[in-house]
Amino acid sequence: MTVLYVDADACPVKNEAVRVGERHEVAIKFVSNSWMRLPEGDLIERVVVPEGPDEADNWIAERAQRGDVVVTADVPLAARCVKAGALVIGPSGKPFREDGIGMRLAMRDLNTHLRETGEIREGGPAFTKADRSRFLNQLETTMRAAKRISTG
Repeated sequence: MTVLYVDADACPVKNEAVRVGERHEVAIKFVSNSWMRLPEGDLIERVVVPEGPDEADNWIAERAQRGDVVVTADVPLAARCVKAGALVIGPSGKPFREDGIGMRLAMRDLNTHLRETGEIREGGPAFTKADRSRFLNQLETTMRAAKRISTG
């Protein structure tokens, strides 16, 4: 059965993930390093991992598999989950795919380097209503694909 994993720390689309997950009647696992207020529901599970770098990422990556869906903005986590066969999308609705993950990792590393050297100072673009809408549409499409994979 399909499981929806949400990298919950700083995720701006928790409620949207619940809406789509509940509509498809899949288990929804919110994974974070600390307790946070989350939507309540029979399909929702809060997973609080120990403090430490990448603990939430490791928890998700160790469990995500073919037919599951992962929501994360973390490119290294996305790469690990894609490699395991999970379908992965970012909070802005952009899917992570095997054929493009290498470039996204390289761009992430380049941007990290440029921030560290002071060449760029700002973070990414602000999260918009259009991002939220794109996420909802992409998660719906991704969830349907994942369910076909897990049942076929």
